[in-house]
Amino acid sequence: MFAELAGIAAAQRGLYPVLGGPELRAAARDAIGVLDLTAHDVRVERTWADGDLHGEELSWSVGFGPRTRAYLLRPREADGPLPGVVALHCHAGMKWAGKEKIADTPEGPSPEVRRLREAIYGGRAFANALARRGFAVLAHDAFVWGSRRFPLETAEPDPGAEPGAGPGPEALSEADRYDLAARDHEHVVAKHCAVLGTSFTGVVAGEDLAAAAYLRSRPDVGAVGCAGLSGGGLRAALLGAFDPGMRAVVVAAMVSSYRDMLGEHVPRHTWMLWPPGLPRLGDWPDLVAARAPEPLMVQYALRDELFPEQGMRRAHAMIGERYRDAPGGYEAVFADVPHSFDVPMQERAFDWLAAHLKG
Repeated sequence: MFAELAGIAAAQRGLYPVLGGPELRAAARDAIGVLDLTAHDVRVERTWADGDLHGEELSWSVGFGPRTRAYLLRPREADGPLPGVVALHCHAGMKWAGKEKIADTPEGPSPEVRRLREAIYGGRAFANALARRGFAVLAHDAFVWGSRRFPLETAEPDPGAEPGAGPGPEALSEADRYDLAARDHEHVVAKHCAVLGTSFTGVVAGEDLAAAAYLRSRPDVGAVGCAGLSGGGLRAALLGAFDPGMRAVVVAAMVSSYRDMLGEHVPRHTWMLWPPGLPRLGDWPDLVAARAPEPLMVQYALRDELFPEQGMRRAHAMIGERYRDAPGGYEAVFADVPHSFDVPMQERAFDWLAAHLKG
């Protein structure tokens, strides 16, 4: 009905120019409104031993909202500094849990988390699996997830919403009830961020930058990279673009050109993928690759229902062009799987991270 709008906007607004990497990083950081945040007053809330792993539950303040909770996992018998990885949890329509989606404590996962892992993570906590490969892995809650979530009454759906669309609240767990409410609340969060001159994307990126800086500050951690699936992959791409200290970046099932997503592939995605102003600076793959020539792995799920294959193929070509003068800097993985970061994809990423962070 409004298909012509895309052509008019492109002609009048100059969409998707090709800016150089450093120029794009600086302009995008300003347009997105990435906040400069720091992890203050870091506390060790508890420690544990779980088989061959040592765990710490940490908390810190970024200056607003509840304290951020995080897990730090490392091999129990490790001696000396280890390469570090910021493991970034996905969106997946689940905001009750954050870090718990990808990292386990001795208590194990909730039924809701176990269900999610079976669907998109090959049934395992990838942060624990990565730590067992000789890494110090930090998994933290991002803005509006887990320890950083809003009170349920703040996120409750509009009382005027149409009834009968699903099971009544009494049939749902507290976590599932919260996630239904949070789904309808994300646009409200995005609007508030916009009014404050930032964006949902910019706030989350600011918190992730603070977490990465903390991990690098630890004396038991050496070179640091990051990895994530879906919304976590989006966050990994932003860390790669905006954190010059990020040595290696893995983005799983989260890269396509914007122009190929117009229409049917826009509605199902988080507001984080649509930060204001970015299309006038470049396409999404341009920002993902703006860290060139520094190491980047992108994993494309060819049966991904959230991204068109044409958009993934275009993204691969665009990223490859930005890495043209950096042979070996960009590794693309095309997996014949639906939207996921399954065990073979994880193991491929772990090997690649080891090659770039342990040397």
